[in-house]
Amino acid sequence: MSAEIIDGKKIAQTMRAQLKDRINQLEDITPGLAVILIGDNQASKTYVSMKQKACEDLGIYSKLVKLPDTVKESELLDIIQELNEDQLIHGILVQLPLPAHISETSVIEAIYPSKDVDGFHPINIGRLQAGGEAFYPCTPNGIMKMLEFQEIDPAGKHAVVVGRSNIVGKPMGQLLLGKSATVTYCHSKTADLKTHTAQADILIAAAGIRNLITADHIKSGAVVIDVGMNRDEEGKLCGDVDYDQCRLKASAITPVPGGVGPMTITMLLFNTVESAERFSR
Repeated sequence: MSAEIIDGKKIAQTMRAQLKDRINQLEDITPGLAVILIGDNQASKTYVSMKQKACEDLGIYSKLVKLPDTVKESELLDIIQELNEDQLIHGILVQLPLPAHISETSVIEAIYPSKDVDGFHPINIGRLQAGGEAFYPCTPNGIMKMLEFQEIDPAGKHAVVVGRSNIVGKPMGQLLLGKSATVTYCHSKTADLKTHTAQADILIAAAGIRNLITADHIKSGAVVIDVGMNRDEEGKLCGDVDYDQCRLKASAITPVPGGVGPMTITMLLFNTVESAERFSR
């Protein structure tokens, strides 16, 4: 058996075409996304550039605010408040990580929940857990869309999430629970990881450890979603899953690159358009 490859690029392209149609239907409103980039972290700069290019391709107004890593927290919060009140901006994103002297919590909570297109504000997190209308974190929500496109219904399935970050692991489990999956969380303190992962119908690997998940960790026919973004000895991008091993045992699997990655930016655009639509109502 060889697993079906879940093509994140193809799904992202389909969703972006749908978003373009939704943007064209907006009257007198151009969705606007503001991205705040602090310092000269090369990975952050590359990621922000990709976001800007994606906005340009869809016709979303993109505003980049570049700040030195010496910026004071109070100055950053003032800029966020200006963007909160800017009617041309429907989504605000502060690129992480932040300099050590700036509180990530304070920054996230300063963004209006109605413009929190990253889905990190406590109000959006609370609404996610309650099953209400909210902006969901982009990577977990992108994974849910991938499952939907593949016609993989989590209801009644045992889903195991390896990782407990606020950005991926925790909200991922909540979204799966919201679709009636039975959810198990695993993490760095979990004893005998294989015992848990080998029971999974749907396995989400989001620990940030290269090749953590091998064929021994999964049961035959499992759906394996690899969120990992690591580098091997040659500098090549790879995930948390030993892809070559696991694809021979899984029923469906995401590659790295080309799996979950393209969906994250797509869901950021999705949330920005959603915000603009809410503004227009």
